[in-house]
Amino acid sequence: MRLFFRYFFKIIHAIAGPVLLGLDRLTSPKGIERTPGEQQRIDAQSRNLVMYQFLTCPFCIKTRRAIKRLSLKIETRDALNHAPSREQLLQGGGQIKVPCLRISDADGNVEWMYESDDIIHYLQNNFARAGSPLE
Repeated sequence: MRLFFRYFFKIIHAIAGPVLLGLDRLTSPKGIERTPGEQQRIDAQSRNLVMYQFLTCPFCIKTRRAIKRLSLKIETRDALNHAPSREQLLQGGGQIKVPCLRISDADGNVEWMYESDDIIHYLQNNFARAGSPLE
């Protein structure tokens, strides 16, 4: 019975994953338009951010959509298929759980933020302009 459930969920994932990715691409959000100088400043700030993800994880898709909506250039790392990224996530954050945002500051301090809602809230508070429609 255990084997049945394992393969059942693998089949569901194999079907649902591409569907979720396709829907995400078809309904991709429009980003915030900024002046070139303002966008450069935002890009410089977001260089210290790395998001660890699984490509078809619904919560990762939700977080990537918020990143697109905010017009951020955040490096993403595949913690499912890229062993070094998976190991970095485990060593730094302490668990293999996605999405995870690694936040590095100028002093070299690193914070690992889990939970899509917390990540999106952080990004909105730090990168959204006042009055910008985000959702």
